[in-house]
Amino acid sequence: MSVLPLVFTSGWASGINAYAVVLLLGVFGTTGLSDEVPGALQRTDVLVVAAVLFLCEVVADKIPYVDSVWDTVHTVVRPVAGAVVAALLAGESGSLPEIAAAAVGGSTALMSHLVKAGTRMAVNSSPEPFSNVVVSIAEDLGVAGIVTFAIFHPVVAAVIAGALLLAGIVAVAFLASRIRRFLRRRAQRREERRMAGTAGSHWPTE
Repeated sequence: MSVLPLVFTSGWASGINAYAVVLLLGVFGTTGLSDEVPGALQRTDVLVVAAVLFLCEVVADKIPYVDSVWDTVHTVVRPVAGAVVAALLAGESGSLPEIAAAAVGGSTALMSHLVKAGTRMAVNSSPEPFSNVVVSIAEDLGVAGIVTFAIFHPVVAAVIAGALLLAGIVAVAFLASRIRRFLRRRAQRREERRMAGTAGSHWPTE
């Protein structure tokens, strides 16, 4: 129970940027800032892989439409990462607390991921690309700030993460029309590409 606030917060953050969570927790553990970070997250190979993937996400997350494709690919990755990180934080391999922590971390990560993906669909309905960059930077800073805060004040950080998750769900509900518009536009582009490919496959006849 003592690590539940950190588990919840890490799950919320994993749904937005799982690689940043692994990287931050690993750094906090290796530098001795926290005793809650398990050794598995402090391994050099884990930190290197997390750093490389984090840099990939930083770039992909700021490009219109590429960010939505990236989110689609990570629909499974982020909840799984949230569950794994939560289980590691709970410790006691195979115990009921570990299973419960994995469930909390994974489900919270899935919810925050769906909020993030839905928000990006709404943002991508706008023709200008700058909003993507602004939203992405805000997400990166939010994850870094709240995960760092959770190391020292886990309960307060969990309350903030819960409030942000609730606000995100409400925002996505209000942005539903823009999300539907984005999905229609994406389906239309796919159909146009399919039609162009079909037309290009036929040789002109005399």
